[in-house]
Amino acid sequence: MTRETSAFPPTARPAIGALAASRIRVIANAAMGRRDMAAFWFGESDQPTPDFITEAGIASLRRHETFYSQNLGRPALRSAIARYSSALHGISIDEGRVAAVASGDSGLMLTSQLIVSPGDRVVVVTPIWPNIAEIPKIMGADVVRHSLVIENGRWRLDVERLIEELTPDTRMLIVNSPNNPTGWTIEAEDQAALFAHCRRHGIWILSDDVYERIVFRPGLNAAPSMLSLADPEDRLIVVNSFSKAWRMTGWRVGWITAPTAIMDDLAKVIEYNTSCIPDFTQHAAIAAVSDPRSEDEVLRFRADLARSRALLVDGLRALGSVDVPEADGAMYTFFRIEGRPDCMELARGLVEKVGLGLAPGSAFGPEGDGWLRWCFAAAPEKIEDGLDRLRTFLR
Repeated sequence: MTRETSAFPPTARPAIGALAASRIRVIANAAMGRRDMAAFWFGESDQPTPDFITEAGIASLRRHETFYSQNLGRPALRSAIARYSSALHGISIDEGRVAAVASGDSGLMLTSQLIVSPGDRVVVVTPIWPNIAEIPKIMGADVVRHSLVIENGRWRLDVERLIEELTPDTRMLIVNSPNNPTGWTIEAEDQAALFAHCRRHGIWILSDDVYERIVFRPGLNAAPSMLSLADPEDRLIVVNSFSKAWRMTGWRVGWITAPTAIMDDLAKVIEYNTSCIPDFTQHAAIAAVSDPRSEDEVLRFRADLARSRALLVDGLRALGSVDVPEADGAMYTFFRIEGRPDCMELARGLVEKVGLGLAPGSAFGPEGDGWLRWCFAAAPEKIEDGLDRLRTFLR
């Protein structure tokens, strides 16, 4: 008996098939599990979550808080986040504008589902973490990339050129500052110019502030935020996360700050994605923004990052023929090596020959081709070991 073959092969819809796979994962998946690897490819610290945060989550589980919660998060968490953000930026944010979500990444997806329709024009400042640029494409958006430039050895945004690209038919601008992968941090005056232009033309702004506490510019306790410019009903959505400053990558919890007028619709979108986030992660998150020990922990972690950053940048520059532009934030160094234009080949070679795991720059878009990203959220001895491996490779 001959089995009939289906005339309809199983395929995803075209917008999904066209998405770019993460090149970070391409490199990492091929080498994960090797015991000899010095891996700096992912954006997370080698330090665990602070004990007082973990203990708050454990205490919640011991109280058997394992049931559904509100779509937008427990009122206690929303209130704690509102107080924290208000104090950080010297403004007043009502808890009704805050939603607790299942990670910053989830917040990006929820925002696109809420705002973006097929064919919408979305402008993204690049190079950028691939999820940020690819998520709007899932909704059928036309994504326009606007690249940072290097000027006087620093990453810089050409804000006048970006404003020219923000035509009135643009639906949304996406800015990630401090930026992954470059560490670029927007200047307050550039931020104000962008905000004024988008407000004038009704363009939504999605600001990814996940690295706002990881800023190394003297005198700044947090990177400049669009929240300090906006009225409560401006077309601004800010996505944040507990993953970076509080070292909670595995907890998968973040938050959205948005206009009150769209919160009911946001609750619907959350319902049809995750319904809610677990209680125990919410109690851990409350501790992260409310516990008296929290701010000291964030500042200590940032000081650790500053030391590892200086060690890495100095070590790379000492190699010669390595271009390391200056940047003021995040936990990455984005650099390129003279005579090594193929970053995928270079990343594979580093893994195979010396066991050094770095993210290829092309993972962050065509602007990153020829570059490598090194996450320096690691102990100094690990950074030194990685530099030794790179020296060996280059020799």
